[in-house]
Amino acid sequence: MRHVYSCPLRWADMDAFGHVNNVVFLRYLEEARIDFMFRLAPGDGSPSFSGGSVVARHEIDYVRPLVHRHAPVTIESWVTRITAASLTIQYEIKDAATPEHGETVYVRASTVVVPYDLEAGRPRRITAEEKSFLQKYRDDADDSGNGSADRSEAVAA
Repeated sequence: MRHVYSCPLRWADMDAFGHVNNVVFLRYLEEARIDFMFRLAPGDGSPSFSGGSVVARHEIDYVRPLVHRHAPVTIESWVTRITAASLTIQYEIKDAATPEHGETVYVRASTVVVPYDLEAGRPRRITAEEKSFLQKYRDDADDSGNGSADRSEAVAA
């Protein structure tokens, strides 16, 4: 299963070349990740992930430029790896498939997230409740950590 987030584009997201700036894509990924990890945390009032987490690594393949428009993009997120103290989330930022154009993918990315105990000031283990929640979004089809993008099709953004 994948988490789906509808992300609006903002006028300020554009750079001088008229497309969404490469740094802005990190913000889009953050919005989708926050929606996934905090709003969809298991159980009513669950403390899962609310104690903090830090990003240990981002990897992004820019597949094609995204120009500003009023329609939001879709960000699909899923988990490809869970260890005792980290998880890897994969993403695709794209437009929905249409019969005439197929699916348009702008970015493929991955993020390694480490649960963090803010009070103690150190990383912590993933709880059983968190692992159970993450397993619902597990997809090992691409566990390479860099998305399934062919690097030759990536373009500078």
